[in-house]
Amino acid sequence: MPEPGRARQLDRAATLAAWAAFAVVAGLFVWLLADVAWRGLGALSWEFLTEAPRRAGRAGGIGPIIVSTLLIVAVAMAVAAPLGLACALWLSEYARLSPRAGRTARASLDILAGMPSIVFGLFGNALFCVALGLGFSIVSGGLTLACMALPLLIRAVEQGLRAVPDDYRQAAAALGVSRWTITRQVLLPAAMPGLIAGLVLGIGRALAETAALIFTSGYVDRMPNSLMDSGRAMSVHVYDLAMNVPGGERHAYATALVLVGLLLTINGAAAGLGRWWLARSGVRP
Repeated sequence: MPEPGRARQLDRAATLAAWAAFAVVAGLFVWLLADVAWRGLGALSWEFLTEAPRRAGRAGGIGPIIVSTLLIVAVAMAVAAPLGLACALWLSEYARLSPRAGRTARASLDILAGMPSIVFGLFGNALFCVALGLGFSIVSGGLTLACMALPLLIRAVEQGLRAVPDDYRQAAAALGVSRWTITRQVLLPAAMPGLIAGLVLGIGRALAETAALIFTSGYVDRMPNSLMDSGRAMSVHVYDLAMNVPGGERHAYATALVLVGLLLTINGAAAGLGRWWLARSGVRP
């Protein structure tokens, strides 16, 4: 056992290391945000947010790009949220009866979570665009992003459900309450912070994805008329302006700034929703 003086030194060193790690991460975030804002604020305007791109994106705005991005994310979350919740419920509540199946499912999810996005893009193109005949469309892009978001969403929700004490389950079962009622009225409310965290992670990955969408939703920058139309996401637009359009850097940074702002807004809204839910449930955050 270390001496009291030695213990204080170790505690002080650990505290300094933790603060240093926080300062590095926060500094990188502020540096990145400031650089994007410095280069992109000059191009931001109401017209930029509402008009269609012109001259390959060098002029005009990103109105159709924003609409396509939101539609792709909406399709992805509409598919991933119920599937992810159902799979997480199975892993946390029913896979206990079959531990081998649970271990196999978790290993598969961990592998999928680390899979390169280009692989998901090729898979989405082969399955949704070609095999199912959906073509380059918002639906194809959204379904591909749903496949990418599912591993993160499932693991986050599962951890939230597994964190609920078994006493809750046992007390409800002792009262003769059915398993579905226990899940709906006891487990899901208690695991709501984990569900919100999983949704935020899934939305964040969907908003930031580029490679998978190039092969599924396409490059078309006009306003989509339906979910079966091709649509260009903001991340794809940034890539195209920065890599393929000479003179497009200014609008690329402006689009990146809008994308970061949208992501921060979604994260803030999710954090507020989580605090509201905890306060409504009588749990102090």
